[in-house]
Amino acid sequence: MSGVTSGAGAPAPEDAHRALEEIVRVAGRDVLATLARWTGNFALAEDAVQDASLRALQTWPRDGIPDSPVAWLRTTSRRRAVDLIRREAARGPKEALATGPLPEVALPDEDPEPEVVDDDLLRLVFTCCHPSLAPETRVALALRTLCGLSTQEVARALVVSEPTMAKRLTRAKEKIRRAGIPYRVPAAADLPERWDTVLATTYLLFNEGYAATAGPDPIRGELCDEAIRLARLVVRLMPDEAEASGLLGLLLATDARRAARYDGDRMVPLDEHDRSRYDRGQLREAQGLVESALRREPGPYGVQAAIAALHTEATSSEDTDWAQIVELYDLLERMAGTPVVALNRAAAVSFAAGPADALPLLDELAPDLRDFGPYHAARADVLRRLGRGDEACEAYQAALATTTNPGESEFLRARLTALRR
Repeated sequence: MSGVTSGAGAPAPEDAHRALEEIVRVAGRDVLATLARWTGNFALAEDAVQDASLRALQTWPRDGIPDSPVAWLRTTSRRRAVDLIRREAARGPKEALATGPLPEVALPDEDPEPEVVDDDLLRLVFTCCHPSLAPETRVALALRTLCGLSTQEVARALVVSEPTMAKRLTRAKEKIRRAGIPYRVPAAADLPERWDTVLATTYLLFNEGYAATAGPDPIRGELCDEAIRLARLVVRLMPDEAEASGLLGLLLATDARRAARYDGDRMVPLDEHDRSRYDRGQLREAQGLVESALRREPGPYGVQAAIAALHTEATSSEDTDWAQIVELYDLLERMAGTPVVALNRAAAVSFAAGPADALPLLDELAPDLRDFGPYHAARADVLRRLGRGDEACEAYQAALATTTNPGESEFLRARLTALRR
């Protein structure tokens, strides 16, 4: 086992604990997916992994982090699952009937190959996205169980209260157990009814990583990486599906800008990025996927991927083809018009035609987006560029009041301070 560092140069206790929690979260996700396949019982697998994760957080600070955290958690979770199965088998007939049957399983001792773990993760996504679950809970369940987001983070990502989200998640897990929803990737004929939810889950996971709604880190790179890995699995499953390719292209083209998004703790707006820091390998792969999606009939993810690629391939904000981006947003609005799409289009108009043309478009969105931080930030930027400083300050204050990402908040405070000088 590797020991826990201490003394000069050691991380602060709270930082070390956060790092340890992240190791457990990432390892536990893979273990949950595999244990669910082994037992055939989602709830039992989750209970076993939660117990093992708590034990890890209690013992690893004292004994040191194992050389293979996944193997440690897998072994501990497997033993706990066996204990739970034996306990349920010993219960009375009435209690057993109330809780539903438990599988007769012989959990294997060997660790699965990485490819098997990938398949297990995909099975878990499709289990969470089963059509018998309420539509509003499918994405939430996948984000909570597969991606390891807290209930609070899922609630913020989906714009509902935390108590409401907690109830939805509890009901969904109970339905999986009672209905005996199978843990598997569905047959090809059954894929369409789950496809949109699987893509939406992957997309929201990336968004949470790229602009975290809570926590000390403005970017959660591990969530971005996980979303890209999941998108690759989806493309492997459905290689001829244009929207799968489009989604992967969107994630790669956006993630290629990750290294340029922050200067220390402050978010850097897109028009100020140091574009020499962009990942050109990711961009090249994204461009190939975008071209593939556009040759077929692209959907909303394919169009967004084309927009992201145009942003990332430009050598500067001035060289960006803003007119084409506005045209793509026009197409996206026809496909999947939402207030957020209209907001992004208005921001593009502010660069293609000027801030004066964008302001009326933004003002029309006020009733729908009054509690949405990026709306106020975009409006503040347009007012700043128009020289309307007092109104821009008010908009920046509104953005700060509705923004939870620490890096974005730091950027907004800096802009507000500069205007007040």
